[in-house]
Amino acid sequence: MNSRQLIVIGGGPAGIFAAIACAGASPGARITVLESGPEFLAKVRISGGGRCNVTHACFEPRELAERYPRGGRALIGPFKRFQPRDTVAWFESRGVKLKTEGDGRVFPISDDSRTIVDCLLRAAKTAGVTLFARRGVERVTRRAAGGFDLTLAGGDTLSCDRLLLAIGGCRTAAAGNLAVSLGHTLEPPVPSLFTFHIETPWLRALAGVSVESVEASAPGTGLRERGPLLATHWGLSGPAILRLSAWGARELHRLDYRFPLHVNWLPHLGAEAVAAALQSRRVGQPARLVVNTPVPPLPARLWEQLVLAGGVNRDTRWAALTRAAQHRLVQQLIRTELPVTGKSMNKEEFVTCGGVRLNEVDFKTMESRVCPGLYLAGEVLDVDGITGGFNFQAAWTTGWIAGRAMAGESENG
Repeated sequence: MNSRQLIVIGGGPAGIFAAIACAGASPGARITVLESGPEFLAKVRISGGGRCNVTHACFEPRELAERYPRGGRALIGPFKRFQPRDTVAWFESRGVKLKTEGDGRVFPISDDSRTIVDCLLRAAKTAGVTLFARRGVERVTRRAAGGFDLTLAGGDTLSCDRLLLAIGGCRTAAAGNLAVSLGHTLEPPVPSLFTFHIETPWLRALAGVSVESVEASAPGTGLRERGPLLATHWGLSGPAILRLSAWGARELHRLDYRFPLHVNWLPHLGAEAVAAALQSRRVGQPARLVVNTPVPPLPARLWEQLVLAGGVNRDTRWAALTRAAQHRLVQQLIRTELPVTGKSMNKEEFVTCGGVRLNEVDFKTMESRVCPGLYLAGEVLDVDGITGGFNFQAAWTTGWIAGRAMAGESENG
């Protein structure tokens, strides 16, 4: 086996991790990684605001799989073999200390993605993996007797016995041409993990304001998520919005990203408790202005805009707030309706829903069921997770399994 030539197309997290796993399982193998861009692990470098959200502290495979809008069921088996606990152990055994934040996200204690990038590249080079940047692959053909011939962008050719496609998300149909040319079918690619454009003036005036927990929903779709929310210059972002976009990737694409969004700003209270909080202010603080007395934990700026959007005049005092006006304010707080008019890709978490159909891949080995000797890992598959380190974990897991299988490891090896 060690005399075989193994090639990985794609120098992202799945491809590099697969190459390292392959080299570890078969030390003498000749393993080459071809990256079309100028640098390896570009997505790792910018992820998490430059901090790199390595994985998520969710250690039960079935619970972990529930964080994937697409591909979760297929990943249960792989997660039983390589999961976040294994990811943490892998990096820490190589000198990278990790920390778990309150929401479960795992980062290097350096808060610097270069720590992760340097560790991976060092491990690859130490294992004898050959890394080539600016080596795009234009065409792959499978030889009748087995193995593959590759034609590079500059006209050069390479051959290998086994091939791994780890080319990242198929953001356009053209990006998946290599997989299609080898017999695979692509689920149509659409964006996942995106922010919402909302043109409502009072909301845009709140750019930079964040709320620790809201409930966001899209009526008629069944989509509903709780979590932090951030007002931006173009609308709304934050984990609640990104998760909603992930679970609703195909449905919101079908709606052309134009739909009403409902936001419950106080989901922990409920309508009756919100009404009681307002009533207590009417009784206990009758002389104060409504706009100046927010219900915790809402920021003062947000409260002011919600009060005004609810039809309460700026100079209204609690004593003068009518029951009808109080009812309207309750409704504004528990169900603000905001018209979404478009989307923006989240800069740090650009993820695509879609890719190679999962029934065309054996998830015990990540080998293609339609093209023997071909393996697939990472976002080229129709697998994507919500924000929080889950997409990287899918890359580490599928890369590790593919790499070991390419080296000749059995399922239980």
